[in-house]
Formats: sequence, C-alpha cells, structure tokens
Amino acid sequence: MSELSRLPPLTALRAFEAASRHLSFSKAAEELFVTPAALSYQIKSLEEHLGVALFRRLNRAVELTEAGRALQPGLASAFREMIEAVRSVERQKGARALTVTAGPAFTAKWLAPRFFGFAERHPEIELRFVASLRLMDLERDEIDAAIRYTPAPDEANYCELLIEDWVVPVAAPAVAARIEGPRDILREPLLHDDSLAIIRPAVELAHWLAAAGAGSAPAPARGTHFSDAGHAIDAAVAGAGVALSRATLVERDLAAGRLVAPIRVGLLTPGKYYFVCRKGAESEPRIATFLDWLRGEVESLSALGTGFDLRPFPR
Repeated sequence: MSELSRLPPLTALRAFEAASRHLSFSKAAEELFVTPAALSYQIKSLEEHLGVALFRRLNRAVELTEAGRALQPGLASAFREMIEAVRSVERQKGARALTVTAGPAFTAKWLAPRFFGFAERHPEIELRFVASLRLMDLERDEIDAAIRYTPAPDEANYCELLIEDWVVPVAAPAVAARIEGPRDILREPLLHDDSLAIIRPAVELAHWLAAAGAGSAPAPARGTHFSDAGHAIDAAVAGAGVALSRATLVERDLAAGRLVAPIRVGLLTPGKYYFVCRKGAESEPRIATFLDWLRGEVESLSALGTGFDLRPFPR
C-alpha cells in the first residue's frame, strides 16, 4: 500500500485547513462555498480517520486541540505549495490574466485612465484589476501583484516604493478663484475624504493649514464626508467645494484644468504607494513588464511635484 493511499480525503484536509485558519466553521464554509453542516461533516470524518479530536467545540467558537495544532502548520504549508505548483504551470501556459489589486480610488483615478497605453504596448498580457480596500492575500486570493497605500513596506513579500504621495486642497476653477490665502479655504464648503484616515496618523486639513503657514487652529469638521476619495474629487470637479486630495488621484484633473490647486503647497503624507508581489515573482516576465511600465508612469507625478512646495508631515 502506498503512503498516498493512507492519506485522508483531500476535501476533508481542505476543510480542516480553512477552519484552522479562521477558527470558525462558518467562515471556513463561506470560503469553500459549502454549508457549515457539510464542512462540519468533513472535519468529523477527518477526526474519525485519524482517531483524534482536532477541535474543541465551544459555545460560539472553536479552538484547536493539541493534535490539531500539530497538524495545522504542515497542512497549511502543503496547500500553499500545491497552489504555487498549479500557478507555475498556469504562468508557463500564459493562460491566466495578470491579476492586480489596488484601492478603488487609485484604480479609478490613476490606473484605469492609463491602462489603454499598457494594453496598446503589451496586447499579449491580459490585465485583471481587483479594486478593494481590503488587504488581500496574494496566495489565498490569487493575486499576482498589489499596489498598496501604506506607511511601511511589506517585509514578507517583494516590495518596491512607487510613489511618495502628498495632499493639496483642490477646487473647480470658479471656486479656486475666490481663494487667495490658505485660510480662505475655510470660507468654502469642505469636501472631506474620510479614506485619508485609513493611514495613521490620519491626514487632516488642519495639518495642511499648519504646513501652509495658516496657524495651528483645527479646521472645522463641517462639510460633506465621503468614504471614497474618488467621490470627493468628483464633487470638487462639479464645483461643490474644496477637497484635500492626494496628488496621485487629482493629477489628471489638474492637468486638464478641471481642478485647480489655488495654494501651491503640498503636504507629504505618512502613506506611500508600494508595488507588492511574492518574493521572486518580480522577475517573472509578465510581472516584470507591468512593474517596468508602472515605473515609467509615476514619473509624471514627480514632474507635477516640481510645481509645488512640498512640506513634511508633522511628527
């Protein structure tokens, strides 16, 4: 009898791996697209096969037994290796699209408008964008590369700094014409981009006012709040008020004249944009081609910054 024939069914092992990672049968069932009852049955059959209990069933949770803790690391590693083996074959065939994840606003305002240039130059590479604020797992979510706005690099993966971002108040030309000094902004309707609070310390208009020499008094919280940066920018383009926006997201609107930065002072943010992929994957042809294209595209943002007095974020 071969060693493989002695192994429990793969479906049962997969059920255990997901449940041990989530420590929740319901979340594991949701990930595997099965019912909690079906997942519980698979784990029960695995426990019967091994002759030991793998979980302690509590009132509203589960925890691993000693046997479960012994099984979990090796099984998790085995599934990661199987996933990578399958992906390596797919990459050789070139059958799978290059999947890239980034935030919704960055995807809409920066990536998508530039995509046609990449597609024209590299028609052999099919791109798939996944716009999400969720920090997606490169392995589990089948992501080839990510562009992440974060204050620190990802040490577990290949991580390359793309953009040191900065914020500046912007408004439609008619609104901007009424603004002569930094505190004039406070007389206008304020459009708050609440996504700036994702990175700590949160970037606020008061920080920019201080950097622009307008004093340290806190800026009022009145105005309209938007959870998505792109929506705040669209409202500013429509003339609804002034938005403190990341330069990456308003670069094209500034260049087209749809928005104006009446005060040419930019405030560097704690968050930066990093390109992230699995270690070693940066040299794979499709990923290397995409990364090289990104490096060229960010040069335009560097050119925009030369027209502003960029000041450091207060520590």
